[in-house]
Amino acid sequence: MEPFVTKSEAAQIVKVARTRAGLTWAALAEAIDRPAPWTVSALLGQHPVPKAEAEKVGDLLGLDAEVVEALQAQPTRAGIGDDLDDPTIYRFHEALAVYGPAIKELIHEEFGDGIMSAINFKLDVQRRPDPDGDRVVVTFDGKFLDYRW
Repeated sequence: MEPFVTKSEAAQIVKVARTRAGLTWAALAEAIDRPAPWTVSALLGQHPVPKAEAEKVGDLLGLDAEVVEALQAQPTRAGIGDDLDDPTIYRFHEALAVYGPAIKELIHEEFGDGIMSAINFKLDVQRRPDPDGDRVVVTFDGKFLDYRW
């Protein structure tokens, strides 16, 4: 049976409820004992949230059962659609357009023929003070998957 609320609708409800509750993403992540990047991604619809964690988030944010159910559903992971218009997301595309070929070459030089997994993957976002203005440090930590013939 399909949930009455889609994952996309649930994501919007979570965003509003989190703001109204005055909770940070980090606080939600801590409450369910998960990394913040995974928690945000999951609550925005990109991962199924295990039942216990979905119910905990539901309790913290006062979510209806249908929203908690939608959080647990398996997502359909497709392109980014209209999100590319967002300047932050666009800048990641821009950075990969400029540096992607270099990153690929360096991965192949260091590891051989293969790719970085986005499934067996960790992400971290940190702030680093800098005299010219604080820096955003984003770390992609993916398992190397070699091509096997």
